[in-house]
Amino acid sequence: MNILLVDDESYVTESLYQTIPWRELDIEEVYQASSALEAIDLLEEQDIDVVVTDVRMPVMTGLELMETIAERWTHIRCILLTGYSDFEYAKQAIRLQASDYILKPVDDGEFMRSVSSALASIQEERKELGHYHQLLYSRKSDLGILRNSLMHDLLLGREMSRHSLDHKLHEYEIPLRTDQRAIMLLIQLGQRFTGMDDHSVGLMEYAIGNIAEEVFAELFHVWSSKTPHNGLILLAQPKRESKAGEMETFADSRELKRYITQFQQDVDSYLKGSISVLVSASFDFPGELASVYRSGLSSLYLWGNGDHEAIRFSEDHDVRLREPVWDVTQAFAKPPSLLHLLETRQWDAVRDKIEQVFAELETVFIGQTALYEIFLSVANAYMYLAHKQGHTIHQLDQAGWDPLYIQQVVQSAAKLRSWSLDMLNKLHDISSEQETTSKSHIIKQVQEMVTADSGHDLSVKAIADRVFLHPVYLSKIYKSETGEGLGDYIIRKRMERALYLLKHTNKKIYEITAELGYQNPQYFSKMFRKHYGMTPNEYRDQGCC
Repeated sequence: MNILLVDDESYVTESLYQTIPWRELDIEEVYQASSALEAIDLLEEQDIDVVVTDVRMPVMTGLELMETIAERWTHIRCILLTGYSDFEYAKQAIRLQASDYILKPVDDGEFMRSVSSALASIQEERKELGHYHQLLYSRKSDLGILRNSLMHDLLLGREMSRHSLDHKLHEYEIPLRTDQRAIMLLIQLGQRFTGMDDHSVGLMEYAIGNIAEEVFAELFHVWSSKTPHNGLILLAQPKRESKAGEMETFADSRELKRYITQFQQDVDSYLKGSISVLVSASFDFPGELASVYRSGLSSLYLWGNGDHEAIRFSEDHDVRLREPVWDVTQAFAKPPSLLHLLETRQWDAVRDKIEQVFAELETVFIGQTALYEIFLSVANAYMYLAHKQGHTIHQLDQAGWDPLYIQQVVQSAAKLRSWSLDMLNKLHDISSEQETTSKSHIIKQVQEMVTADSGHDLSVKAIADRVFLHPVYLSKIYKSETGEGLGDYIIRKRMERALYLLKHTNKKIYEITAELGYQNPQYFSKMFRKHYGMTPNEYRDQGCC
């Protein structure tokens, strides 16, 4: 955090600046001002968290400075510093909600305790504000999008703590529990649905999900969602707790088949289209969900399109894929996992891992089922990163999830390796372009604001608020992209504007000072001298040359 020391007796602020161990207080920058007006100018330009001000100062008192701060910078904590133990000042300080009131001569220990208390208060307020915004976002955001995103994370193998998942299930109003077993229904749409445009398909999927929830509501808590691979999924848990054996039996029971048949009939009756359903064995939710989902996709691939009114039950009641000669699932899960490398944008390491896996493949014999499992592992990781960035798999590969296209990709290890590296390059390009475009847009916005002659609005804090970023993060982005600090850029543009006004207008120095947003002509003159080696008056006296 940053602190501003204000006193018309400069030796006071200089003494504090030199003697207080600011780093121990987690203070990054210490600014000094010799008047309240100069302090306001600094507050316009810098991101200040705490102001320590003397009470009695000429032109504008510390109490008046506090009133201005309370009106314009409500987040700043103020500490009063004075040599007068006058109760009236204390009463006014309380009215203005000062963090503390310290008498001169200053005791370093007392001063540090006061500043530490103010900083702790700021941290607590930020924590509470962050929690409030988090709750506000959760309530206002579209629950459908949040549920879909969570389902995608789980299906694509994203690990999260049990506590975090329980919290999300509760916040998103999903009735499933992490301490119960579940079954999975993968739903394929018939030709009438798949022949529609994307918007109409989306409406049909939403309607099918609602029908499923109504049909199964008698026995199950259900969660329906769109899958990352362009299908529909329904997770179901019994409304009464069941043992693993009981749940396993029910997952293959005639009663469940009766409910699924009713589900298909309702879809046909209300939406005039057919669906097929693949039913998994029961599994531990959420631990085995990703592997059960991959197994289900493999089954759908091996069965092909088939009958679009079929009900199929998983043949693997152990919920695990039959192990190939070579352990496919562990190839990309071994730390650092493929997903971790992608999330941290370690593109070269991702490429090396893929090459290493396919090099190992040359030493073993695997069938097409194992190649398809490798395809799913790689595609799921790519899809996870893409959907987190707001992209779809179709933006990386136009063929998307067309079964004929996938069948060609998994014909051989060589073709699958080529596809994996090609898709990686596309993902790298689209990620880099998005990151560069985003930062460039922010820099352009900032520069447009600064050059718009906005006077009092020209502060890092005000600009950061308008681009919805934290001032510190905005400053880091700006410096990394331009090589110049944002505060320095603001001052430089002000000085350039001042130079133009001095040269091309007859305005008085105080008029130029006000136009540039400065409160104090003396402070403006000091900044001008710092940039150009002379005062504004000297510049004019020399003929503006």
